[in-house]
Amino acid sequence: MAWMWPDVAARRRGLPRLFAALTKYHHLAGGGAEVVTDDSGTVVGAALWDPPGGWQQSTLTDLRMFPALVRAFGRRLQVGGAIAETMKAKHPTELHWYLAMIGTDPDARGAGYGQTLMRSRLDRCDAEHSPAYLESSKAENVPYYQRFGFEVTDEIVVADGGPTVYAMWRNAR
Repeated sequence: MAWMWPDVAARRRGLPRLFAALTKYHHLAGGGAEVVTDDSGTVVGAALWDPPGGWQQSTLTDLRMFPALVRAFGRRLQVGGAIAETMKAKHPTELHWYLAMIGTDPDARGAGYGQTLMRSRLDRCDAEHSPAYLESSKAENVPYYQRFGFEVTDEIVVADGGPTVYAMWRNAR
């Protein structure tokens, strides 16, 4: 998300605030927050999923989260809002599991933790015969998601200098 916060110091402040707000006010309520730990029990990765029909936040949730978003985005709040509206307009209407965010500690990358997080929820998707959807803002991550059965369905151009976002869909199995 370097494009969202070009200033490194602002990004270091903003990203944790954004993730904390989204987790607290939205993803925990939907039961879609998952973490993975290393052998010592340290959390090294997390995935935030929304269940079918649960990806859109209520107006009440938006209002509760607003002060945290102001702290996260600062002067770039309008940009963040515009990007969110662009993504909402492109979001599929068919019921699906939505992978909003996934990440691992940089020091833990390459050890299979991301795969563990993906498999955990995709196994549930398969058991429920539910499709899944995600957006990737990094072209280099598209092949990674394709290994799990996702296919690019759209390329969304984000305004204000943002990257092309790859909308990816995985059919129900």
